[in-house]
Amino acid sequence: MRKSLLMTLAMVLFASAAFASEPAAAGAAVGPTAAWATAIGMAIAAGLCGLGQGMGLKAACEGTARNPEAGGKLTVTLILGLAFIESLAIYALVVNLILLFVKPLGA
Repeated sequence: MRKSLLMTLAMVLFASAAFASEPAAAGAAVGPTAAWATAIGMAIAAGLCGLGQGMGLKAACEGTARNPEAGGKLTVTLILGLAFIESLAIYALVVNLILLFVKPLGA
């Protein structure tokens, strides 16, 4: 609960900084605030997704070590869980690319 709250708060803070940034100068594609906000947002998302994948893999290895007969079911569940976690990183990438390349709020 606490991790999801902190992640949501971080995304809201960095996204609002990107939306509140001054318009880019003529010839510049992206304002510096938007670039920094997307870089930090993607770093947070990738780092937390990496932690989640590592914790899931650790738990699956421990479960297989304790009960080798359940290895097949654990492998299927692990792969499905890792795919869901990776999709969160891809969603964060899409949001960050929208912040970078789409003019926010029609500015």
